[in-house]
Amino acid sequence: MDLLNTLVDKGLRRELPTREEALAVLATSDDELLDVVAAAGKVRRQWFGRRVKLNYLVNLKSGLCPEDCSYCSQRLGSKAGILKYTWLKPEEASKAAAAGVAGGAKRVCLVASGRGPTDRDVDRVTKTIEAIKEENEGIEVCACLGLLSDGQADRLRTAGADAYNHNLNTSEETYGAITTTHTYADRVETVQQAQAAGLSACSGLIAGMGESDKDLVDVVFALRDLDPDSVPVNFLIPFEGTPLAKEWNLTPQRCLRILAMVRFVCPDVEVRLAGGREVHLRSMQPLALHLVNSIFLGDYLTSEGQAGQADLDMIADAGFEVEGAGTTTLPRHRADALGGCDTSAEPAGCGTQESAGCGSHGSGGGCGPCGGHGEQEPVAVADADADAPAARSEANGAPRTDLVAVRRRGAGTDLAPNA
Repeated sequence: MDLLNTLVDKGLRRELPTREEALAVLATSDDELLDVVAAAGKVRRQWFGRRVKLNYLVNLKSGLCPEDCSYCSQRLGSKAGILKYTWLKPEEASKAAAAGVAGGAKRVCLVASGRGPTDRDVDRVTKTIEAIKEENEGIEVCACLGLLSDGQADRLRTAGADAYNHNLNTSEETYGAITTTHTYADRVETVQQAQAAGLSACSGLIAGMGESDKDLVDVVFALRDLDPDSVPVNFLIPFEGTPLAKEWNLTPQRCLRILAMVRFVCPDVEVRLAGGREVHLRSMQPLALHLVNSIFLGDYLTSEGQAGQADLDMIADAGFEVEGAGTTTLPRHRADALGGCDTSAEPAGCGTQESAGCGSHGSGGGCGPCGGHGEQEPVAVADADADAPAARSEANGAPRTDLVAVRRRGAGTDLAPNA
């Protein structure tokens, strides 16, 4: 297939595909799916070998968010029956992080709901970072606290944070239909502040909110322009009690095409399979490992993931290996550009290294909470362009709502985490 040969050649040279080529990947048929996965897999292996980086989420503060992000179970006015608690103490967060590290996680992602941190909140998080790093030598820490104010990124970096996550989530054109209490430009500015402070930037998207193929390509190209080191790809978990509760637009095949498109556009960047993989990819998760080089281990922010041991078994059974603490995550050219922010010891090179980062959407998956306040109910983007995917019908299989399980264990509870 000429399209795939062209995309592989470009990916191996770190050359940006055209928008038309990216759209063509999303338009491929199910008959061509394995060819698409195999082609994108060549690009993944060139830059990241067969390693998979494990990341672990600690939800420092759950629910009670004043922002109105339509996808988020922690949003203003959410009726989702999620855990709600205020800030974990540093020792509680460190204990929660230890469970993920014991399971093989190389990066701990500290997340707090809200528009953005106050200076007092930053003080809390710096103490938590110090506690985690004191107990876990060599561990990477990514903070995800919402919109940053002047100087806060520098303070986090000084405290020992390695990365900062803030997702763009969807295209600039449709962002206002998803969130009204802050803007797309606010999110871009926060990512740029993190980069200016020397933090490794992590920024990604949420698919399945009713967006068109054009929206998906637009947000991925915008991410390429921002040049984060890590791009988490979330698939919407349609929580009951949120405005997007009825948005069941994804099939496993579409999820794989989206991941392949992201890999072709961001060939040498860590692409992380984040929230919603268990819900939408289901038994096809192992195929996604040929496209991504990073996943979250165990549970998410407000929903349960599959057991951590099941993740480890899946990686081994698919012929991949967990990235070790002594392995440099980013390819050499990216690690050098970051100026030593990558904390791993081993030098990187093409075809042998992986990358890092943090992120997934607030309703079920990972770093990247919303942020803001207001009471207007946003409208889903499902009325977008004609190329928006149709919702799954009974003929194609009813949505598996039984897979959306609210988290009742781990951080903020007395039950052991699922790591």
